[in-house]
Amino acid sequence: MTELAAHATRPIQGAPPKVEIFNLTKRFGAFTALENVSLTLAPGSFHALLGENGAGKSTLVKALMGYHRADEGTITIGEVGVEMRNPTQAHALGIGMVYQHFTLVANLTVAENLVMCRDDLPAVINWKKEFSELTAFMATMPFTIPLAERVSSLAAGEKQKIEIVKQLYLKRSVIILDEPTSVLTQDEADAILGMLKGMTDAGRLSILMISHKFREITAYADAVTILRKGRFAGTGLVKDLSIDAMSSLMMGGEHTTKAALRSSQAPGDAVLVLKEVSATDDTGVEAVSGVSLTVASGEIVGIAGISGNGQKELVEVLSGQRVAHGGMMLVHNEPYHARRAESYRHHFHCLPEEPLRNASVGSMSVADNLGFRTFDRSPNTFLKFLVNRRALRRSARTLISQFGIKTRGPDAPIGSLSGGNVQRAVLAREVNPEVKILVVANPCFGLDFKAVAEIRARIMEARNRGVAVLLVSEDLDELFELADRLLVMSDGAIVHEALPAATTPKELGRFMAGHTTTHAATA
Repeated sequence: MTELAAHATRPIQGAPPKVEIFNLTKRFGAFTALENVSLTLAPGSFHALLGENGAGKSTLVKALMGYHRADEGTITIGEVGVEMRNPTQAHALGIGMVYQHFTLVANLTVAENLVMCRDDLPAVINWKKEFSELTAFMATMPFTIPLAERVSSLAAGEKQKIEIVKQLYLKRSVIILDEPTSVLTQDEADAILGMLKGMTDAGRLSILMISHKFREITAYADAVTILRKGRFAGTGLVKDLSIDAMSSLMMGGEHTTKAALRSSQAPGDAVLVLKEVSATDDTGVEAVSGVSLTVASGEIVGIAGISGNGQKELVEVLSGQRVAHGGMMLVHNEPYHARRAESYRHHFHCLPEEPLRNASVGSMSVADNLGFRTFDRSPNTFLKFLVNRRALRRSARTLISQFGIKTRGPDAPIGSLSGGNVQRAVLAREVNPEVKILVVANPCFGLDFKAVAEIRARIMEARNRGVAVLLVSEDLDELFELADRLLVMSDGAIVHEALPAATTPKELGRFMAGHTTTHAATA
């Protein structure tokens, strides 16, 4: 047994209680999000919760956490029935949750985020002592997190690690994970899930994990409960269920979207060119270091890299959210500064990671968010300066139907949608018939396999009709499926270039981890 595994078998805070949810129903007005759903989380078990986006998974776990008050049904913790009123009550019962969207305070350091979330926080904090104890605690984790760094300077993958570590630091005995590995590499995901599996096997922790990754479910989960359209669809031991059986329970009689076929046309002219582009992060440290690359029309260029190696800052430069301090961007052979007028003229669109945070306004309607690019242009205006709300809603209804966005209607706040449906909505806005250049970052974050297939098909369809696509992703399977050329980004620089057919994930992984310093020339 390794030192890490030995640590993982120590009790967190006593044995976890049995958690039972029986016939739970939750309504939002006339909409029934959950209807008579039951689930049992046995002590010391690793339980997966499966279902399409919008199937009710997040509503179920938020009811367990006390964010939603159930309209009907019961929740039993141990042998005691409880009415969950708020998350504080859940925390007192030893239940914690890692949410799909981060809950960290961006302007605080990692150490401050961990200490300030404690239930037993003293009136006067001895930061020297706390930092020393946190350093010792972090030494037991299978990865490194910079305790003194501000959260705002960290990439999505690093933030996800903090969220998971936080629950262990708080000694929760039942931890709910909502898509915990969507922004982690496979090695990072295996390290974290393997550690948590060791704790559940020792009977000192229970895990309820929402996931769409069958590889992780079959490798780590003991049991699975499946929801479909807000209702209980089935449950069982993972060892007794095939992937096809689980998929069938999720989808019912529906079929997943088939991946779009890659057309065989040769790439056209280079329409996006970066020459020695450099940029700093929010702390002033260089995050993008002399990046040069080209993307041609009808081509998907994929950028692989471990989270935190400058990909986020590069996408922000391309989308106009961050100013480059060196180098040049050219679009259609013209200097490009990512201003709104330029992006409109060149039909340059971007789907950044965390779209609810970076590409939409949660309190505004679905129709308004879908119309961000065209609200001030015909036919969405009248008298040249007034927004035609009727036209916006009409256009939104069309996109909602075409992209399968599950919403109460075009006037619903986009923040009320599930994460997957926010992703669909932003994609619907960006992947339109006019787009000529598309920058996409982690487009399938937190999505079920049907939505993943749909989104990847739409990206491939865009490529096939001549769109130049720059795909930044931490999912190597996604990159190998979609990309025509692969680049690897490490420590802010492009360090390798290869064709998918001439390389392997293992080889790319060596460059991603910085195990070689060979830089590829990008033409």
